[in-house]
Amino acid sequence: MRKILAWVLIGFAIIALVATLIIENKNNDNDLTKIKVAEVTHSIFYAPQYIAIKNGYFEDNGLDVELILTPGADKVTAAVLSGDVQIGFSGSEATIYVYNGGEEDYLKTFAGLTNKDGSFLVARKKDDNFKIEDLKGKHVIAGRVGGMPVMNFEWALRNNNIDPTKDLNVDTSIEFASMQGAFIGGTGDYVSVFELSVRQ
Repeated sequence: MRKILAWVLIGFAIIALVATLIIENKNNDNDLTKIKVAEVTHSIFYAPQYIAIKNGYFEDNGLDVELILTPGADKVTAAVLSGDVQIGFSGSEATIYVYNGGEEDYLKTFAGLTNKDGSFLVARKKDDNFKIEDLKGKHVIAGRVGGMPVMNFEWALRNNNIDPTKDLNVDTSIEFASMQGAFIGGTGDYVSVFELSVRQ
């Protein structure tokens, strides 16, 4: 009888231990590591990130990701350097500028989500037969000097034998977050944007 009672007590002890471990594990699941990410823009091109957040893939790996819209790579960089966010999501030019500036605490690019430029060129007037040569003599809002959108746009122009300094007005005076508003307000013949949200 004593042996049976001893085995029953051992069994209850094992069950109690397993239950404690399960409860402790569940409590640990609630202790997610909070990560703040400064995102340069909302774009369909970043869909994998949105899907991962929506479907809980980050939480499954112990992360609670807070996405903060921070228009412009310069502002994303400032947010990371100030410690307001842990990760900045923008073009890699920001890391190059900080490094070339001689900062001891420079940024490091550690991942890429897209391998193509996600910009669209939106026209003020409909043109069913548009050719890139049609940009000659036009005013194009293209982004901040040194920013990825304007660098990619100028690269595309040069690859089509169009000189961005002579053949058209590439407007780099309007900051990233204000480009669509400026275009809607009447500035420019074209605007380079990430999302097709500019309507006339």
